[in-house]
Amino acid sequence: IESLVVCDVAEDLVEKLRKFRFRKETNNAAIIMKIDKDKRLVVLDEELEGISPDELKDELPERQPRYPFLSSSNFSFFNLRKTFIVYSYKYQHDDGRVSYPLCFIFSSPVGCKPEQQMMYAGSKNKLVQTAELTKVFEIRNTEDLTEEWLREKLGFFH
Repeated sequence: IESLVVCDVAEDLVEKLRKFRFRKETNNAAIIMKIDKDKRLVVLDEELEGISPDELKDELPERQPRYPFLSSSNFSFFNLRKTFIVYSYKYQHDDGRVSYPLCFIFSSPVGCKPEQQMMYAGSKNKLVQTAELTKVFEIRNTEDLTEEWLREKLGFFH
């Protein structure tokens, strides 16, 4: 049985997440992270400002064609990749209040390589603890990442 691999969080990323938690901006923003397999580290992939949940969905590497010139109908040419996202979301409550919850979204598309699965599964909790996140959501299909989905998830935290 393959064992879970726990990757550390890169120092500069820890610092970035800490600053992100206390950001003053009131727009939506995201930090997208990935695992550097060789270094066994969770590292920054990209930072996005002023991005809606629906736009965020389009940024996620659910299926990256590795050989774009080949027929994309052949599924094996796609590289499914798991992703960690920390998302600062401007949440308008039903009573008119506004809050800016920090959401951790773990995108884990079905069909990822087992080795990758183990690394991401093993490192998820470490990352959540390091960044001190409480709102942790998982999506299997990036299509599920919509404003409606996020609002529904956040609704459980009243």
